[in-house]
Amino acid sequence: MTNEDTKHAAAKPDDESLWRYARATGMDRREFLRLLIVGGSALVIAACSGNLFKGESAAPTLTPVGQRLFFKDPSPFIARDEVGLEARLENMQGLITPNEYFFVRNNGPTPVVDVSNWQLSIEGDAIAEPLQLSFEELQRLPSRTYISYLECAGNHRAMFGILQGRQSSGTQWATGAIGNGEWTGVSLRDVLTLAGIDDAAVSVLLVGLDTEAPENGFRYVLPVDKAMNADTVLAYSLNGEPLPKDHGFPLRAVVPGWVGSSHIKWLGRIVVSSEKLWTRNNTTSYVLIGDDYPPEGEACGKPVTMQVIKSALALPWPAQLEKGQHHIHGYAHSPAGPISRVEWSADSGRTWRAADLTTPQPDFSWVKFEFTWDAEAGEHTIMTRATDSAGNTQPNHVPFNEKGYLFNQPLPHPIRVA
Repeated sequence: MTNEDTKHAAAKPDDESLWRYARATGMDRREFLRLLIVGGSALVIAACSGNLFKGESAAPTLTPVGQRLFFKDPSPFIARDEVGLEARLENMQGLITPNEYFFVRNNGPTPVVDVSNWQLSIEGDAIAEPLQLSFEELQRLPSRTYISYLECAGNHRAMFGILQGRQSSGTQWATGAIGNGEWTGVSLRDVLTLAGIDDAAVSVLLVGLDTEAPENGFRYVLPVDKAMNADTVLAYSLNGEPLPKDHGFPLRAVVPGWVGSSHIKWLGRIVVSSEKLWTRNNTTSYVLIGDDYPPEGEACGKPVTMQVIKSALALPWPAQLEKGQHHIHGYAHSPAGPISRVEWSADSGRTWRAADLTTPQPDFSWVKFEFTWDAEAGEHTIMTRATDSAGNTQPNHVPFNEKGYLFNQPLPHPIRVA
């Protein structure tokens, strides 16, 4: 391998890390060695994935007490725990994710909000005077529409186990805890200005009405500069329709480029403080915890804020294809700017080929990429990696963190060709 090949080769799982993970998913040593000899790492990864994701089914629509967990049809999704619906990227063909395919991550049953009685409360010691806005009053403010992807901080979390042999805690998302939508709403900056935000403001706390979530309402703290960014929006529409109930009706935050936990749904209260605020979601929950992440402030690690550059194939995991030529597509995105290049490899990262970028990248959107692959019978893996306009490329290795956030190594996607 040349120096240039070494420089650009993407990391792939070694036999020892594969064995540790295979054992954790219930595979014995004899089966592991048999699969490794017959099909190499591709076959082992496929088998590990099958063990990890076995038992997937449509999520239940009712809890024992009769409350709806979800209002949307769960059948197009992969059920993750009781409150997660992972999208199947293979169901997505264009730039925009249809509402019926948009993934769901809740922290309890979807609350039912009566918009006729709903009010948004803005309060705190860095507000001139507490303010309440009805839904009609909010809609009279200047509106803003843009396209932005929304991704759970734990998307790709399962890959820490599959590729590094160390399974992290939390919902074991594969690649589908993401969607790309057109959002319409009002800038949070306009709402805070209307409430008389003080120059001494430091933190803006967003609190949801999902009272069965931790802290009696899921919440996230934005620094004031992010809250006052014109692109931070309080959205009441997704893809030209009123927000679906599972996605925050009547109002949610949209914070382009930041992790999904900051996009608070069923928003009911905003607290503006002259001091740094700390909650469960920036001290112990949405925090990078590990040897590479020293504690910050009152947090037990590094609080998670921005997303990272990623790419993924729009194929089932693992995938099965027939022998012959296939036009394969996927999606890539970055919080730092448009994607400038996507490459793919069918030989574990030894050689890379350019994929075609086939959609525009408006606003904060992801991009669709495509390439043609001549598939031969056997077990294969295809890897992709993206580079953005700021020069960021998916890294060969991501340091482990206990909660499995922000995994973005190139993924060796297992494919069986018959």
